[in-house]
Amino acid sequence: MPNPATCPFPGSRLWLVSVALMVQSVISSSSTYQRPAPGGGGKRTGFMERTLILLDVNTRSPVQVLNDNFLSLQLDPSIIKDGWLDFLSSKRLVTLARGLSPAYLRFGGKRTDFLHFHNLKNLAKFRGPGPDYYLKNYEDDIVRSDIALDKQRGCKLANHPDMMLELQREKAAQMQLVLLKEQLSNLYSNITITARSLDKLYNFAECAGLHLVLGLNAQQRNPDSSWNSSSALSLLKYSAGKKYNISWELGNEPNGYRSMMGQTVNSTQLAQDYTLLRTLLQSVRYYSRAHLLGPNAGRPRKNAILLLDGFMKNAGSVVDAVTWQHYYMDGRVTKVEDFLKTRLLDTLTEQITKVLKVVNSHAPGKKVWLGGVGPAWAGGTNNLSDTYAAGFLWLNTLGMAAMQGIDVVLRHSFFDYGYTHLVDQHFNPLPDYWLSLVFKRLVGPRVLAVRVAGLQRKPRPGRVIRDKLRIYAHCTSFHNRNYVRGSITIYIINLHRSRKKIKLAGTLRNMTVHQYLVQPYGTDGLHARSVQLNGERLLMVDNETFPELKPRTLRAGRTIAMPPMTIGFYVIKNINAYACRK
Repeated sequence: MPNPATCPFPGSRLWLVSVALMVQSVISSSSTYQRPAPGGGGKRTGFMERTLILLDVNTRSPVQVLNDNFLSLQLDPSIIKDGWLDFLSSKRLVTLARGLSPAYLRFGGKRTDFLHFHNLKNLAKFRGPGPDYYLKNYEDDIVRSDIALDKQRGCKLANHPDMMLELQREKAAQMQLVLLKEQLSNLYSNITITARSLDKLYNFAECAGLHLVLGLNAQQRNPDSSWNSSSALSLLKYSAGKKYNISWELGNEPNGYRSMMGQTVNSTQLAQDYTLLRTLLQSVRYYSRAHLLGPNAGRPRKNAILLLDGFMKNAGSVVDAVTWQHYYMDGRVTKVEDFLKTRLLDTLTEQITKVLKVVNSHAPGKKVWLGGVGPAWAGGTNNLSDTYAAGFLWLNTLGMAAMQGIDVVLRHSFFDYGYTHLVDQHFNPLPDYWLSLVFKRLVGPRVLAVRVAGLQRKPRPGRVIRDKLRIYAHCTSFHNRNYVRGSITIYIINLHRSRKKIKLAGTLRNMTVHQYLVQPYGTDGLHARSVQLNGERLLMVDNETFPELKPRTLRAGRTIAMPPMTIGFYVIKNINAYACRK
């Protein structure tokens, strides 16, 4: 549960004076109001009967300083199996990924521990099968496309014919049923990643300005249960020969290996495996200083916490950052209301607290990454986890993680099967993508403390703030050339079914504000798969051009009115905040 008032304000007396003056002005302005007589047109709601939120931000110093790649991405190895890996060279897909750079791109997930590397260039049998009636032509098209890409220098980009994309979507739809069945049964088949596949993956990351994080199979074991590193060493040598700048990790959710594979890897063995991987990296000169991340523990329940505690005790110094994963709900949910429950939103902060407690007890100050997060597991739910409604969970995840000092959040998934991705199989951005793009453009890595107060005729202290109105503040991104250093970005989630009014107080008072209000587009409401920004629908102009994100200017001193069930970003420009200047 967010607690924005945990950081005391320097000069809080001055802030209280400003609040008192605002309260006095509110009371005096309402003293002239006369309640209409009964029968005189019905009851009107007085100004003081509506909630007015007073908002201030501590501009002296940040409470957290995060990684520049705080919002990052994940791709699941299933894209090898369903054939989409061959289309990562699409100009449109690369453009969409580049819009969210700088970022990490984690290639991993449940199928990490079923990946097998073969140093082969281009064998069709290592790709998933397509329908028989077009398999040969389809594979020939892929080969011709690969030959054309090989002739390009630098970034290798393609414009795939519509017919080729349509055949791929048909193939992927059939394979998606297989992938979902595997995930629900927790029984997975092996996936071969060839040298050609790795080349395509790295080309995508490099062209999009993303840093690749590659997961290695931890389930290849020797008779004595130690990790068999032969396949990993082959992959490391190939990647080093190509001078691929990659960070590494080993396995995925090791606390769940018993249910997936019928064998257990305890924390002591896992620590030894990571120590061996660090030795391998140091033996390959090009990767002697490469980053190693782990252990990718699952949700911090009892078994996962015990494994993480033992791992940190034995190998905490081996990894550069500690990684774990969090999913909010079962992918088989059927109600939009499930995405709006405040108790669900608050589960993340409880999980973060558990993880940080373990990490700090063994390695105080060690960076912690949320190495895989999504609204739902098991592929999500169509027309729910891929709609505007899921955006409340996503933005609240970013806000909570930032406030608690999580260094990087990796979104599962950028482009994938199922319904939890940012981009669909027609290469169209979904609502969570547009939220991520606005976040990247406006929100920087310096997190600021927020101070709020709610004024109501019948006070319910803090409830309106804590439960359904979520407010976070950062320094504005230094990469945004429209705003000078010293600007502040506030982002607000209004889960109420009524409009909420927010008055900027203290250091924010009488400042010009740029509003970026994100709302669903069309008549589908929370089920919408398109969004509008300040009333204009967001659509790609073409395969290489984003729409202009135009702010709406609110005059100095104007109250912010948040419509019900909406998300807003507000840039306070020219405030010259000390915390955001350097």
